[in-house]
Amino acid sequence: MVDQGRNNHTEVSDFILIGFEVSPELHLLLFLIFLLVYVMILLGNIGMMAIIMTDPRLNTPMYFFLGNLSFVDLFYSSVIAPKAMSNFWSESKSISFSGCVAQLFLFALFIVTEGFLLAAMAYDRFIAICNPLLYSVQMSARLCMQLVAGSYFFGCVSSVLQTSATFSLSFCASRAIDHFYCDSRPLQRLSCSDLFVHNMVSFTLSTIIILPTIIVIVVSYMYIVSTVLKIRSIEGRKKAFSTCSSHLGVVSVLYGAVFFMYLTPDRFPELSKVASLCYSLVTPMLNPLIYSLRNKDVKEALKKLLEKKNGIL
Repeated sequence: MVDQGRNNHTEVSDFILIGFEVSPELHLLLFLIFLLVYVMILLGNIGMMAIIMTDPRLNTPMYFFLGNLSFVDLFYSSVIAPKAMSNFWSESKSISFSGCVAQLFLFALFIVTEGFLLAAMAYDRFIAICNPLLYSVQMSARLCMQLVAGSYFFGCVSSVLQTSATFSLSFCASRAIDHFYCDSRPLQRLSCSDLFVHNMVSFTLSTIIILPTIIVIVVSYMYIVSTVLKIRSIEGRKKAFSTCSSHLGVVSVLYGAVFFMYLTPDRFPELSKVASLCYSLVTPMLNPLIYSLRNKDVKEALKKLLEKKNGIL
């Protein structure tokens, strides 16, 4: 594109999103799959937020966090899916430099925020099961608001640092990003800069910001399991574990895909794309299903809402 070493990112006007390297005949099939998944994401997460906001019985800390989780899922999938679908029909498959910056910033913001929300939800379950008599006192409305605000704050800080570090690189090899959205690892491949500082920033962010969320989740469930095993009745154990199974399912899908994406060698970009699909589209689609199918309160609230709408009609 330009002479290597002489030009930097300020002279790049746009990038090319290569996406999935498949035959043109499969573009329609992929478009329909993406469209179906995205519609399910919209319906599932908007529906979940509507149920939580309209049913007074769900006015609890757990559902407050779940509503925010649905909000985050809805928006970070919307950062990626529409552009990916439009590229199936576009000849150029281009994205502007500013659009690429915005996409990376917003995705990093929401994905890190989701990690903190899942940690807050694990702490909420820990208090509910291990200290049930103090639950209403310890999980006050003020603390819940602080935990959610802190999740967005740290997501924003992480996103600013990650985006700044990525776009301070010099892009002089090519404009073609071997991915279906702007992510830091594919952008690194285009750079002729020394990646030491960038890698140190990424490692520091993972250590300082991401690692504590994992520790909170693991430690919370260690105490939860220890407490549940002390319950003598089998029915009591099942009830306690059932309140955590949905959250554990969401955590497993998200962190499993993220670890696979960022801990596997960068020599296999197609595997990275599949992993990215899991946490960028599949996880936001599955989260409402997991919580609605595994949660009696949500199912009853949904049934009540549908009966109310049918009565109006």
